[in-house]
Amino acid sequence: FAHYGPQWRLRRKLSSVHMFSGKALEDFTHLRQEEVARLTSNLASSRSKAVNLGQVLNVCTTNALTRVMIGRRVFNDGNDGFDPKADEFKSMVVELMVLAGALNIGDFIPALEWLDIQGVQAKMTKLHKKFDAFLTNIVEEHKNSKIEKHQDMLSTMLSLKDGTEDGGKLTDIEIKALLLNMFAAGTDTSSSTTEWAISELIKNPNIQAKLQQELDSVVGRDRLVTEADLAHLPYLEAVVKETFRLHPSTPLSLPRIASESCEVFGYHIPKGSTLLVDVWAIARDPKEWNNPLEFKPERFLPGGEKANVDIKGNDFEVIP
Repeated sequence: FAHYGPQWRLRRKLSSVHMFSGKALEDFTHLRQEEVARLTSNLASSRSKAVNLGQVLNVCTTNALTRVMIGRRVFNDGNDGFDPKADEFKSMVVELMVLAGALNIGDFIPALEWLDIQGVQAKMTKLHKKFDAFLTNIVEEHKNSKIEKHQDMLSTMLSLKDGTEDGGKLTDIEIKALLLNMFAAGTDTSSSTTEWAISELIKNPNIQAKLQQELDSVVGRDRLVTEADLAHLPYLEAVVKETFRLHPSTPLSLPRIASESCEVFGYHIPKGSTLLVDVWAIARDPKEWNNPLEFKPERFLPGGEKANVDIKGNDFEVIP
């Protein structure tokens, strides 16, 4: 947990200006659309056989992210030949997701943490060394190349190594940590949510038909959907919101630490307490939602019970 200061402001600037600002998102639009085009092409070519949807979605979302972050694809999709490095990175990401979601007794009984009964800490330490070596190679390749400043996020971060006007600067270790955080947070979360959305559409053919009708009327069938179309697809937006509600990528929020003692609804929270928010339960609370277990995108449309709910953090009923 970082204190407010030059380092915090630098990381905030990286996030708000270089990664998620309107201009940054627009600059990298073509990369996301190229990966989606690859995905749809691969699915179309496999229409006569079974497809592991979770796997191909993970390839798409991860490559879209890494092209923005480090300027290269890191997963094979079967069309570019065999790349051992890509397959190695893929296995590392999968292992990270498994270990991150493992039930570790030491997390709940601190007195047993040092025993590492299940070996989770040892495995995570070994995996961290693999990631460090992999990311070190990528950082060194960028340093030795003639990549333009701000061509990708890594080149932007390297340009900040010498510091900013208010004293903030990044070290190689911090750069690798930021890259790892983005890989961990932005790969499996995106693909699993998309997989859940498709699962719900298959289970609810009437909703799928409404969505297809909207796409046909706005986009047609002669081209792919683009990000510019999204503002004109309210039912698609409602489907996405309902997927976020029923299937949050992090059912329990990331841990937070109470910086000061406080009281919440009569409960005393001591300073230093680790707090977890049950996002899954909030999104299925019958006090907040009518028929909470039903997949019903209409609840987010005009006239619906939650027509004005925002999914960007302003409304706590839905926290993707």
